[in-house]
Amino acid sequence: MAIAVSQAGPVAAPKRHSQFYLGWKRFSKNYFAVAGLVWVAIFFIVGIIGPWIAPYSYKDADFLAMHTGPSWKHLFGTDTVGYDVFSQILFSIRYALEIALGATCVSFVIGVILGLWAGLAGGIADVIIMRGVDFMFALPSFFFALILVVLLGKGLGPMMLAIGVPGWAGYARLIRSLVLSMRNGEMVEAARALGASQSHIAFKYMFPNVVGSMVVSLAFGIPYDLTAQAGLSIVGMGLNPPMPSFGNMLAAAGENILGFPWLLYFPAGIFAITLLSFLFVADGLQEAFSPKGGM
Repeated sequence: MAIAVSQAGPVAAPKRHSQFYLGWKRFSKNYFAVAGLVWVAIFFIVGIIGPWIAPYSYKDADFLAMHTGPSWKHLFGTDTVGYDVFSQILFSIRYALEIALGATCVSFVIGVILGLWAGLAGGIADVIIMRGVDFMFALPSFFFALILVVLLGKGLGPMMLAIGVPGWAGYARLIRSLVLSMRNGEMVEAARALGASQSHIAFKYMFPNVVGSMVVSLAFGIPYDLTAQAGLSIVGMGLNPPMPSFGNMLAAAGENILGFPWLLYFPAGIFAITLLSFLFVADGLQEAFSPKGGM
């Protein structure tokens, strides 16, 4: 073991920790972020196993138990058609995660490619890509998604593309700014001197150094995509019934809030807690990966 000699005698050299360990130590001090992470983990687990633990299929309607309040048979009650609300929520979590994660991946891939290209190439490519970013920010992304759903149709795949395609601009702008700060660094200059191509420099040297910032950005992007999916469903451009979604359930609950309040309380409560949990996690990650984050 390496030692350091001082007047008090041999002293063990301080142990060096990885950036992941230091980041997790800062993250774990944020109790809201940890609580949010626990809920997000539960949300993901339920999204995976939900269809297998649901007491009823989302297609099974009990016409003799319409408008039934919470009971042992129907934990969260039934809706106006006789669908079990608890089962509907379990399936909604599954579809919400599929769409949100798919849309986030689409946004991320497009944004990373264009952001790296703009930052490394510069010149006319940078100008064109950044004007595209300005255009995407000027156009409300929700309305862009609405247009794409009209063109592509309803369903899981079209909704992933409709929500994901307008979301690339934020990732591209962030990646470009990070690349510009590293473009003339010693490591990149050495790679250029050895004849490395732009694509090799981008994915070998640039991308690994921006992963931390991108993880934070992704954590903020997922709740936005969840909200966008619910918004599309509320305006009637989401999944086709009887496939359930939080947006469809909230839209139907709004028409029956006075007589059957459980139709709103349960899906709205779970959806709100989920969004807050993702935001708490994102805030914790931002603090953990921040160079100014305290120990």
